[in-house]
Amino acid sequence: MAHVVTQPCNDCKYTDCVAVCPVECFYMDDKMVYIDPADCIDCEACVPECPVEAIFSESSVPGQWKSFIQLNTDRTKILKTSKGHITEKQDPLEGPDCKKK
Repeated sequence: MAHVVTQPCNDCKYTDCVAVCPVECFYMDDKMVYIDPADCIDCEACVPECPVEAIFSESSVPGQWKSFIQLNTDRTKILKTSKGHITEKQDPLEGPDCKKK
């Protein structure tokens, strides 16, 4: 079972989670980061690193964010071919919709 990046990451793009991922399964576009479910090993290292609490185990994604399970799958497939792979922490990119806790 994979982990999923959900709504709180939208327009925030903190990459603390990326730096601790042992399998480098994160991808990023202009709105948020995503986890490739095919590569995620469910180690949970990324969960406590997320400052907006956006990462959940697939089985624990809150109901209102269930669509993000498929979104992570779809976006990572596209981003794999367009250089969206991210493996190192970058400066945060807080947009107007970012709600850091």
